[in-house]
Amino acid sequence: MKLSPTLLVLALSAAALPAFADEPAPADPLSFNVGGVTEYRYRGISQSRLKPALQGGIDYAAANGFYVGTWASTIKWIKDAGTINSVDAGKTGQEIDLYGGYKTEVAKDLTLDVGGLYYLYASNKYGNVPGGANANTFEIYGALTFGPVTAKYSHSTTNLFGNADSKGSGYFDVTANFDLGDGLSLAPHVGHQTVHHLGVASYTDYSLTLTKDFSGLALSAALVGTDANKSFYVSPEGKFLGKTTLVVGLKKTF
Repeated sequence: MKLSPTLLVLALSAAALPAFADEPAPADPLSFNVGGVTEYRYRGISQSRLKPALQGGIDYAAANGFYVGTWASTIKWIKDAGTINSVDAGKTGQEIDLYGGYKTEVAKDLTLDVGGLYYLYASNKYGNVPGGANANTFEIYGALTFGPVTAKYSHSTTNLFGNADSKGSGYFDVTANFDLGDGLSLAPHVGHQTVHHLGVASYTDYSLTLTKDFSGLALSAALVGTDANKSFYVSPEGKFLGKTTLVVGLKKTF
């Protein structure tokens, strides 16, 4: 098998989130990490059919506040949608995210972050799924951080993750990050996904994540759940993909 772009990214891999420029400038603005999770949950919904996933990415944070990066994960939902609907949705088993933006402190303890994020599902045929469209998605986002709390809004300028006629969908979330000392942090989160013209796909998600950092090796445990529609977000085996569960992850940062 030829080496896919995603596997190449995973081979180099790095962080799921950018190394933001208002933080103390690192000796090297380029950062890498790689890791795995017992399940890939995005906005509360399993992207890996409740199974483990490999993840990683690469980030570059310039001293002037601009950043770019890429992130990748193994997934199952595109192929699963084809299985459920007895169509060829493609065998896409990877998600590649490409993003860039600008982050700066606009007032004391108040940080602004704006940018764009493209979700690439190479060779997907999600348009073959009834009510589906190309799964590739582009969102613009803006976030404000005050102290430990970040409020963020993401707005799709394309159809959202393969849902036809869903351009203009939005996701609003609030996340806090509390430093407990000794390398421990606690992050409560709540978000709401609105899918334009498809009310059955809209839902609220929530999580509580405890992370322990061992000098660049981070072990995390997240309690994740949603109030999503149990018939819409379902696996080929009929399992609810937004159920409350514990997700454990391990990530090494370089």
